[in-house]
Amino acid sequence: MVGNLFIFMSFQMLIPTLPPYIKSIGASGTEIGLVTALFSIGAVLSRPFIGFLLEYRARKPLVLIGALLLLLITFLYPLSQVVVIFLGFRLLHGLAWGWSTTVNGTAAVDVVPNSRLGEGMGYYGLSITIGMIIAPSLGIFLFQVTSFENLVYISGALGVIALILLGTVQYQTPDEVLNAKREDLKFTYLGSLVEKSGWFPAFVTLMVCLGYGAIVTFIVIFAEERRIDQIFLFYLFNAILASFSRPVAGKWFDRKGPRGLVIVTIAVTFIGMWVLSFAHSNLMIAVAGVLFGIGFGSLIPTLQSWTLSMTTPSNRRGVANGMFFSSIDLGIGISGFVFGVMAQYFSIAALFQISSLFLIIALILTIMQGRKSKEVRQPKEAIS
Repeated sequence: MVGNLFIFMSFQMLIPTLPPYIKSIGASGTEIGLVTALFSIGAVLSRPFIGFLLEYRARKPLVLIGALLLLLITFLYPLSQVVVIFLGFRLLHGLAWGWSTTVNGTAAVDVVPNSRLGEGMGYYGLSITIGMIIAPSLGIFLFQVTSFENLVYISGALGVIALILLGTVQYQTPDEVLNAKREDLKFTYLGSLVEKSGWFPAFVTLMVCLGYGAIVTFIVIFAEERRIDQIFLFYLFNAILASFSRPVAGKWFDRKGPRGLVIVTIAVTFIGMWVLSFAHSNLMIAVAGVLFGIGFGSLIPTLQSWTLSMTTPSNRRGVANGMFFSSIDLGIGISGFVFGVMAQYFSIAALFQISSLFLIIALILTIMQGRKSKEVRQPKEAIS
């Protein structure tokens, strides 16, 4: 969990700073949009291949290779003053990110006992949520007070720590994987991109992240427009409440299943988006952060646990995990691009409200799915 936290910190602190940096070296508006789009494409392209490798390869070498690739590519950014080359680095970074997130999540699942999957992945998911919440704010601060090169060096230092920590983990590879033979497995790109047994929660994840992507892209600009000078309060309270709510949500998942938990957390996240859209003060920003910490902070790991709990056999968990993270990257990437275009015609607050409609879609789908079947953790013969 801690090693993965440093992976996410190292990566996420660059997210809000790459667009202004590439703009400073002469990028057009379209090229700035490609910073997110090319990365998402790279991540989605690589995941089917790494998902297939996870069907028959031990975990530790794959984890360390992913961490090392991320580290090396991070140090490439300051070397280019040419926009096209920079965008090429961004595509490579996406490929490495797809590799690392898929492998790390699968390795974590293998370590957690099945009877405590929701709780265990809840704790592991803290590394994802806290990284996504704190690191962008830290990156913006460093970008403002120091050079982009120094920001990259700090990001790289966090990547080195992650590599060291991940190297100390005692990994567990399922027997089905250890006994599998490469020649007995058939690779198809679509088959390794989508795991049919866990497609539904992954699709809900896509809808949720289509809504969340507007927040990631525009919250700093929103704060500047509203003259809110303590935007860090959103990240701070988000992280604090996510840390407290995540273990509770994990135990709920293990005892009662995912559907009710997903419905509640989507609803709380929806309310948080509307509170944020009406914020004109630091207090409202803090309240929005609290709601996001409770809602979105518990929602993403719940959806991941739901995806993995539906996946059979266990050697397909790598494919399912890749599908889950691809849903996140596609949702945020598409959302950033689409709402970036819409920003020419709507206020940022209106964009937040419009993007919240994707959460309504996710909520309706989850409610409808619950009417068709009982909770996923009940025996299969009890499911209609």
